[in-house]
Amino acid sequence: MLFRESANSIAARALDTSLYLHLTERFVRMHGHRPSAAEARSWERSIPALTAALNDADLGEVEVMLEYALPLNSKRADAVLAGVHPVTGEPSYVVVELKQWSQAEPDEDDQALCRIDAYTHPVLNPIEQVRRYCEYLVNFNGAVAEHPERVSGVAFLHNATEFGIGGLRAIELDDHGQLFTAERRGDFIDYLRSRLSDQHAGAHAADELQAGKTVPSRQLMEVAAQEVREREQFVLLDEQQVAYRIVLNAVRKAKQSDHKEVVVITGGPGTGKSVIALSLLGELYRQGVPSLHATGSQSFTKTMRKVAGARKREVQDLFKYFNSFMTTEKHTLDVLICDEAHRIRETSANRYTPAAHRSGKRQIDELIDVARVPVFLLDEHQVVRPGEMGTVAEIRAAAAAKGLECRVVPLESQFRCGGSDAYLRWVVRLLGLEGGGPVIWEPDDRMQLLVADSPQEMEAFLEARRAQGYGARMSAGYCWPWSPEPKPGDPLPADVVIGDWARPWNLRGERSISGAPPSALWATDPAGFGQVGCVYTAQGFEYDWSGVIIGPDLVWRGDRWITDRTASKDPVFKRSPSDIDVDRLIRNTYKVLLTRGMVGTVVYSTDPETQAKLHQLAGDAARGLTPV
Repeated sequence: MLFRESANSIAARALDTSLYLHLTERFVRMHGHRPSAAEARSWERSIPALTAALNDADLGEVEVMLEYALPLNSKRADAVLAGVHPVTGEPSYVVVELKQWSQAEPDEDDQALCRIDAYTHPVLNPIEQVRRYCEYLVNFNGAVAEHPERVSGVAFLHNATEFGIGGLRAIELDDHGQLFTAERRGDFIDYLRSRLSDQHAGAHAADELQAGKTVPSRQLMEVAAQEVREREQFVLLDEQQVAYRIVLNAVRKAKQSDHKEVVVITGGPGTGKSVIALSLLGELYRQGVPSLHATGSQSFTKTMRKVAGARKREVQDLFKYFNSFMTTEKHTLDVLICDEAHRIRETSANRYTPAAHRSGKRQIDELIDVARVPVFLLDEHQVVRPGEMGTVAEIRAAAAAKGLECRVVPLESQFRCGGSDAYLRWVVRLLGLEGGGPVIWEPDDRMQLLVADSPQEMEAFLEARRAQGYGARMSAGYCWPWSPEPKPGDPLPADVVIGDWARPWNLRGERSISGAPPSALWATDPAGFGQVGCVYTAQGFEYDWSGVIIGPDLVWRGDRWITDRTASKDPVFKRSPSDIDVDRLIRNTYKVLLTRGMVGTVVYSTDPETQAKLHQLAGDAARGLTPV
C-alpha cells in the first residue's frame, strides 16, 4: 500500500499536490524506480474524482488505502475503502478500480474482455477485474476469509458516459463487481452510502484489514488434484485471466471451424504460468476437449502425475513430456499445453531413440503440429542447460513457416517471492542480468533477505522455520561431484562438502532411498529437507524459505562477477557450450535458485570476497539470522 488516510485528508493533500509527491517517493522506495507517466497521471486525475464522491456522500472519515497490494503477489488495487457497514455495524470494505477511459466496448468473442482504443489487444472488463480482486482478497486475507460479505467491489469510470461504456455491463453484476460512470455518479454515491456508514470513522476497520494474517498460498502441488477436477482453486487476475480466455476462445474457434492458432504466454518467475496451465487443463478436461499438459521437466511432470492423479489414472495420463509426440499424427489433440516451454530442445531424439523414430523433425514443429491450439508458457531467462531453445522468436518463426497466427500474451504481475517486485529486481541486478549493476537491498514488507555466515547457520535457521510450520529447502550451484546413488539401506553420500559441514545432493533416481524422496519429489516432499537440491530439481517449484549456497562457479572479484566453468561439476558444461553461453547459464541458474522462496531467502557464498560483497549488498537488515 502506498498511502493511507481518511478521504478528507487525502482530498486536502490532493489540492496542494503534496499527495502526488508523497506517492512518488513511496513508490520509488518500494519498487526501486519512478512510476510511469501514465501511472502518475492516473493518480492526479482519478484520486480526486474518488475522494470528491466520498465527501459528497458525507463519508469523509472513511479510510482510503491507495495502491493496496494484494497478498502474496505484486498486483495492486487502485483503492480499498475501509469503514463500518451502515446496517450490520461490521467492518466493510469496498475495492475500487479507477479508470480514465471515456469509452470501451466488449470484445466480440468474449464479454469478460473488452477493447479500448489505447490498446491493440483486449483487456479484462473492469467489472471482472475488480470482482477477481475481491475474490483474491477473501481467499488470502484472514480478516475477511470467514466474512466474504464484508468485501464489495466497484469499477468507477469517472470520465465515461453510459453511451461510451454501457455495453460492458453485459456480463453479470454482483456484490463483488459493479460499474459506475460519470453520468451515474449519483448512483455511485448511493452505492458507497449503502456499504459505508457516515457515523463511524474507518481507521479501525483499516487496521483490521492490514493486520489480517495472510492465508498461506495454495501451493501449486497441493491443489492440483482439486484444480483439475473441481475448478476455482485458483483466482486468475488481470492478464492471467486474459491469457486464459484467449486460449479458450481459440479452442472454441478451432471447434467451430478449421482454425489453428499458436498462443505464447510469457512471464518471469511466479507470474502464474503454471497456474494458468492447470486452470486451462482443468477446464478443458471438464469440457471433454482432448488436451494434454507437457513439459521438459521430469520433476514437474512426475509431481503432477503423483499429486493431481493420486486417485485417477486418467489424470496422470494428462501429463506428458515434450519428447512424447515424435510419432503422433497431426491434430491428434485439440490443445497441447506446453508448460516451461523454455526447456524445448532442438530435437526430441536422444541416444536411446530407436532409429525408426528419428525423423529429423524439430521438437518445436512436433509440438505445434500435434494440436489445433498449441499453447506455450515460458520464461526466456530460465534457460539453464545447453540446447534449450524455447524462445518467443523461435516459436513465432516456426508458426510463421506454417502460415499460422501466433498470439503472444505477456504476464507482468508475479506471485513468487511474496509478490515482491523489489526483490526480483534486486536479484536480476545482483547477477548482472539487468543493467545498472548490483544495488543494496532495501527491505520491503513482502520478502525477507538474510545472509548466513556458514552453511551450518543457514541450515539451523531453516530448521527453526520448519519447526514454525514453514516449508524450507537448501539448494546450491552444481559445484560438487555427484556420487552414484547408494543401494537401498545404505546412507546417502555427503557430496556437498564445505569445511566440516557435509550434506548429500538430492536423489537422481525414481525411488526413495534411506528416507530421501525420489528426485521428482525433492521440492514437495517434506523429507527433501535433508538433501541439497540442484537447479534441475528446484526449477518450477516454490517453498516458503529458500537457502541458496553460491559455489565457486560464480565469484565477485573487484567490481564484477566472474564465472568459472572449471568449478562447475555439471557434465553438460564439459561439452560444446562457449564461455559466453556458460556464463549466461550459470547466472540464470542462480536466478532460478534465488527466486524459489515465498517468504524469505537465506544466501551464503563459499568464497570470502563474494560473501563480503553479499553482506554489503544485503544491507544492515539482512545481517545475522535473527528469529522471525
